[in-house]
Amino acid sequence: MWLSRYGATYKAILKLGLPLIVGQLGLIITAFADTIMVGHYSTEALASASFVNNLFNTPMMAIMGFTYGLTPLVGALFGSGRLERIGCVLKNGLVVSGIFASIVIGIMTWFYFNLDVLDPPAELLPLIRPYYLLYLVGLVPVALFGIFLQWSYAINRTLFPTLLLLGANAFNIAGNYALIYGHWGFQESGLTGAGISTLIARTLPLVVMTAVFLLRRDWAVYREGFGKGAVTMREMKGVNATSWPVALQLALESGSFTLAAVMAGWIGKIPLASFQVIVVTGMLGFCVYYSIGNAVAIMVSNDRGRGDAAAMRRDAMGGYHIMLLFMAAASVLFLACGRDIMALFTDDSAVLAASVALIFPLILYQLGDATQITFSNALRGTSRVMPMLWIAFAAYVVVGIPAMYILGFTAGMGVYGIVMSFSVSLFTAAGLFLYFFLDTLKRNEYIFRKE
Repeated sequence: MWLSRYGATYKAILKLGLPLIVGQLGLIITAFADTIMVGHYSTEALASASFVNNLFNTPMMAIMGFTYGLTPLVGALFGSGRLERIGCVLKNGLVVSGIFASIVIGIMTWFYFNLDVLDPPAELLPLIRPYYLLYLVGLVPVALFGIFLQWSYAINRTLFPTLLLLGANAFNIAGNYALIYGHWGFQESGLTGAGISTLIARTLPLVVMTAVFLLRRDWAVYREGFGKGAVTMREMKGVNATSWPVALQLALESGSFTLAAVMAGWIGKIPLASFQVIVVTGMLGFCVYYSIGNAVAIMVSNDRGRGDAAAMRRDAMGGYHIMLLFMAAASVLFLACGRDIMALFTDDSAVLAASVALIFPLILYQLGDATQITFSNALRGTSRVMPMLWIAFAAYVVVGIPAMYILGFTAGMGVYGIVMSFSVSLFTAAGLFLYFFLDTLKRNEYIFRKE
């Protein structure tokens, strides 16, 4: 009975989600390669990369979250067959996303000139500064490609952008090898070389995607809508309405991780480096979860476009079943192979020992992370995104930050307590997202019945 009810849902989610998982695994491999190459170059480079990467987690996730706001708009249009409108939404999305990225870049430029406010280890500043600037420039292609990416996902075309991301990731790994260590005739550039390689790898997908959008025959209807569509305040407000809350929700979530990295830096260089190792290891779960979550958002948005509340519920719950299987697999992997995975990132025995000590809190927060990702994306698919902002504020600021400081410093647990606090905030968010998604279903059922 269970399989007969959810079998088609499982198949549809996996059809959409598996290409996304492949793409996300490519990102994980790249993150692993970056951390491995930088970590084996020097502990100082690893700690500097940890500081910058975690500092940029918030703006990067805010920009990506802003692009996610396009999914329910395009998904609903695609589900209702209004393809001619999609190109116009895409055009306005690119403009609004570019403006949003400019605001984020302005904020992060201020931080560059005021790094002392964050109190990083002074000896790391010569490595931090050039890497920071390269990361800053890379926000522009991330913002614009992200809009194309969510548009492509929402029209159920997930394979092509996945192949693009895999190609860019392969380029980044090769570029790291050449530029960090000085192979193939290139000058040894250490952490700066890793930054150059990453910047190029983030620009290439945008260039290729733009070219293919202009030339691909089966995208002619979207291209026509793009050309005829006007950039207007009304259209931009429509994109803003679903984009800002998601951007701020993800910014608050990732901001808790950024603050955690800053707090780990207060403790010292070894805790900061070990925190970077545990964060990259945890991406094995997070990126897979978010791939399935994205598939859930796409399907729920398509269901909403068709006015089918029962399918919205079924697709969200079916996605959660799949999510739980991946969560269990990730937890077993961390438990059985965590030390071996972490040993890939560093030759420093002190960093490795500190990282391995964090495996239990890493496993502990997997269920909360998987649950909040499922139902935040399901809620995003309904287009009722404003509660996402308040949920994130409550879970990650009101609850998460005090828990982080109390466990890390007041209780004297150090970086172990900081990572342990993630469970507190993630389980809080999970419960709230589930509640608001179920409440939104009731509202949609009432609206669809009236129509």
